[in-house]
Amino acid sequence: MSTPLEKKSTVAEIQARFDQDVERFSNLETGQTATMDAPLAMELITQAAFRATPKIQRVLDIGCGAGNNTIKLAQFTSPFDCDLVDLSRPMLERAHERVAEVNTGRIRLFQGDIRELPFPDEYYDVILAAAVLHHLRDDRDWESTFAKIFHLTAPGGSVWITDLVSHEHAAVQAMMWQRYGDYLLSVGREAYRNRVFDYIDKEDTPRPVTYQLELLRKVGFEQVELLHKNTCFAAFGAIKSK
Repeated sequence: MSTPLEKKSTVAEIQARFDQDVERFSNLETGQTATMDAPLAMELITQAAFRATPKIQRVLDIGCGAGNNTIKLAQFTSPFDCDLVDLSRPMLERAHERVAEVNTGRIRLFQGDIRELPFPDEYYDVILAAAVLHHLRDDRDWESTFAKIFHLTAPGGSVWITDLVSHEHAAVQAMMWQRYGDYLLSVGREAYRNRVFDYIDKEDTPRPVTYQLELLRKVGFEQVELLHKNTCFAAFGAIKSK
């Protein structure tokens, strides 16, 4: 990552890109093709949410995109009320349309940044955050957002994350980044790989999965789980004590 934090994409710039990218996020079978193991990660976090959470009545989907993860969760348990959060209004509208087809619970849409939107504490039985937290910036931003997620989680509830991750050691990071580049070449051409790398460099500030698991414990979660990791992508979560 060569772009300094102060020159990374603004929230408005990220929103504008996703406004134009709804179709790519609307395939439950493939997920996002730029993400390795996207269908498996989606399966794991939603099934883990179902298995680890005694009763799922209220769900918060942060950076919901076109609704894939909430739709997948509905395959394991429904109905439930869900609050869908995204920067992009077109994403939210598509998510509402798709989620309503599989879940009869109340659906509410919130356009905006999870860091700024008000939600009630200890309210959500399950919180999902797929391919969104890598937009957090410095340590204070990461810790305050994870603390907010902890406070929003109901006692006995859980949070589940899939995301792009970095690595603690520079040589390991370089190795994994090369492997990710090879994956992108396998699904597209060199121009596709370069385009993905360019927008990651401009938009994203991923952290190691080790950092995030430690942070989940630091903000108050007593149990954390690493479900899957492949190269630069991981699926993991945490359960809040009753």
